[in-house]
Amino acid sequence: MPAATGSLLVDLLWDSLLGRHHATSVGAEPPLRPLRGRGDAVATVTSVLTSYDDYPIHQASVPIANSASGDVNQYDRYFFNGYSPDGSLYFAAAMGLYPNRHVADAAFCVVRPSGTAGEGTREQASVFVSQRAPDDRLHATTLTPIEVRIVEPLRVVQVLVDAPEQGIRADVTFTHRSPVIEEPHFFQRVGNRTFMDYTRLTQFGTWSGWIEIDGERIELDPAQTLGSRDRSWGIRPVGEPAATGAPTGWPQFFWLWAPVNFPSCSTHFDVNEYADGRRWHEVGAIAPVGDAEPMLTRTVEYRLEWRPGTRWAVWFEYDLVHWDGSVDTVRLEPMFEFHMRGIGYGNPEFGHGYWKGEHVVGGERLATPVDSPNSRENVHIQALCRATLTKADGSVEHGMGILEQLAFGDHATGLRGILDGYQP
Repeated sequence: MPAATGSLLVDLLWDSLLGRHHATSVGAEPPLRPLRGRGDAVATVTSVLTSYDDYPIHQASVPIANSASGDVNQYDRYFFNGYSPDGSLYFAAAMGLYPNRHVADAAFCVVRPSGTAGEGTREQASVFVSQRAPDDRLHATTLTPIEVRIVEPLRVVQVLVDAPEQGIRADVTFTHRSPVIEEPHFFQRVGNRTFMDYTRLTQFGTWSGWIEIDGERIELDPAQTLGSRDRSWGIRPVGEPAATGAPTGWPQFFWLWAPVNFPSCSTHFDVNEYADGRRWHEVGAIAPVGDAEPMLTRTVEYRLEWRPGTRWAVWFEYDLVHWDGSVDTVRLEPMFEFHMRGIGYGNPEFGHGYWKGEHVVGGERLATPVDSPNSRENVHIQALCRATLTKADGSVEHGMGILEQLAFGDHATGLRGILDGYQP
């Protein structure tokens, strides 16, 4: 590059940063430039070093505060759920960091039978917080009034909530029943654009501590209060939708996720499928209680019956097909639905990754069952289920778990339209 041209480019870049516009023709007055070798010169590097940069944990040649990808949908997330054996209590929590959106958020939700609305009705009581992401990741799990503490990595995690205005307080601790399961990597494109590119771990555990809802304190017995958690990080759609250019086809997404706890073990299942039933992601695993490593299966299969007028299952079975060809079968019988909007998934006001302000706290009370099960904000659920495990050797165990369901668009199981309810 000729020296004069290089100098001109430096001038133009400098002026663009200052918002100045100058003529560039020969003989024009030269633009203002930074003085070299003077004390008032402007630094070219802004420090973003934070506390975690002192640890040998870097996965890219940038400080921890900078993500390896510049994708605006980069995220890092916690999820937890817990439930009592009779279904009288269900709770869930979520916390997310979206570094390239400079946003962090969290939510905690408690589901209890309603004392006023009648038999079979429940209320979801939620608290949400959304704020500017802290510069230092050390503080990324303290989003007042919700905090996540890693007590013992991959084994014990504490969740704290202090939201009196929303009527919710909690101090609950998740303790592992088995080691974490690293699921196969998720990767999916829409046209040429990366839609999902992330890693997730799932773990089963017990809960201890207490939850207070509207002044009523509920003590959690770890021998009875079970649940699961996951951690995921990478790229997936979050926050305000960005322009993506030309349309790439009919919207479609099909997702089933079913972690279940039994007395001697926990079982895990998930699938992502295209509209014609072809599978682009799956997980099957059995995790014995204790420290033995979970066993991933060769493949999984499933059967279901849709509830007419909805996109939710009346019953669901999944097969864990082992490498020797033997099969363990789990049957799920839903008790009620937890709407994932209660912790931000599809929530019309507190969706994940949206910029709402420097520090915004809010709440939601949702009566269930809802009148519009197929609306965008209600269709994504976790159904709390009674479960039966029939092992390949004929032995049977009974337990509890959840079936998460999210289906947009057509699917080979009989779903039609984008959010139309199932019609037999």
